[in-house]
Amino acid sequence: MVQGVYGHLPMEIQQRIAMRMDIPLSEISGVISFYSFFTTQPKGKYVINICLGTACYVRGGKNIVEKLEELLHIRVGETTEDKKFSINVMRCIGACGLAPAISINDQVYKQVNPDKLSLILATYE
Repeated sequence: MVQGVYGHLPMEIQQRIAMRMDIPLSEISGVISFYSFFTTQPKGKYVINICLGTACYVRGGKNIVEKLEELLHIRVGETTEDKKFSINVMRCIGACGLAPAISINDQVYKQVNPDKLSLILATYE
């Protein structure tokens, strides 16, 4: 719930959570670092999740990662300087039959290839 309000969970917020719940900070930090849903860094306005499940990986998911990193000048797990885009990888987004797939916030794009990425990103400009 706290991440939903603040968008991320920096150390100062983790400390407040630990204090209010009366549990060690190490437990809070352990949960946050274990689950990929949680983030300690602010995310961009548009979060790009690249599926790297088996079907997507085999059909070129890694090439999509590389092209997005090139286009946005950031690496997986990072956010652009203007706070517009963040790149993440996921295990599966449930679009295996139309792999490879990515999602940007709540919009899923299927049968993506590196050549389509510039056009997809342009819709968010």
